[in-house]
Amino acid sequence: MSRGAARAVPLAPAVALLALFMLGPVVWSFYGSFTNTALTGPTAANPEWIGLGNYAGLLADPDFPKSLWLTVVFVFASAVVGQNVLGLALAGLLRSAVRPVRSIASTVVVAAWVLPEIVAAFAAYAFFHADGTLNAMLAGIGVTGPDWLYSTPMLAVVLANIWRGTAFSMMVYSAALAEVPPDLTEAAQLDGANGAQRLAWVTLPVIRRSISTNLMLTTLQTLSVFTLIYVMTGGGPGTDSSTLPILAYQEAFKFAQVGYGTAIATVMIVVGGVFSVIYIRALRPEVD
Repeated sequence: MSRGAARAVPLAPAVALLALFMLGPVVWSFYGSFTNTALTGPTAANPEWIGLGNYAGLLADPDFPKSLWLTVVFVFASAVVGQNVLGLALAGLLRSAVRPVRSIASTVVVAAWVLPEIVAAFAAYAFFHADGTLNAMLAGIGVTGPDWLYSTPMLAVVLANIWRGTAFSMMVYSAALAEVPPDLTEAAQLDGANGAQRLAWVTLPVIRRSISTNLMLTTLQTLSVFTLIYVMTGGGPGTDSSTLPILAYQEAFKFAQVGYGTAIATVMIVVGGVFSVIYIRALRPEVD
């Protein structure tokens, strides 16, 4: 047995489990997207192969392109920009803060992340509701707030997801910033670089691998967010906050079209793959 094969043997059980419990459902879901499987009726027991019928239906469905666009907006605003930028900013600020402030701020930020998702969703719903905490605070200064969940549902769920997920990015970037060699920063400062220049030309290139990893993880996690949106808006009003997970759920379980809902889920996998490829290519580490 070659040395490479000998090293791969201990990994075989883990690879088999991953294939069974992760790759298996994906393959089965992909197959189901080409059938007319339903929850009720004749096709519930005997689904038929319909080829690209579900995907043709998606292209003809006016709700699908809107849902796809809302998903991209939700992921970009709350994960790519919100969680990553705010997480990096918090990590940098906490490094320069005194220990008591750092401990309190870290606890407050991480508390939102450790809450069960359903609890965080109801907390966000109570905050943005027409009679909720946010409007009560605005009323205290003489401002009448709108019904955020009805007038600006996407803004509400984006802000809620940023609040919910920023702690993860903050912890990733805190660990990454701790690995930045102080002598590089000091040398740049002696050369006259200001804070923004040191961040752009020293810090970010050094932590680029952490940026790539965190972008991918937060994007894939945000792409699959369901509970937060469903509790806060239910995808409404109308379809104004119906991202792909919400649309897939409604089609599969509300309208009983499991095959059609599975096709939407397959599109989600493709969208996640596109984001991943972009990150890998744009943030590919230089060859040393």
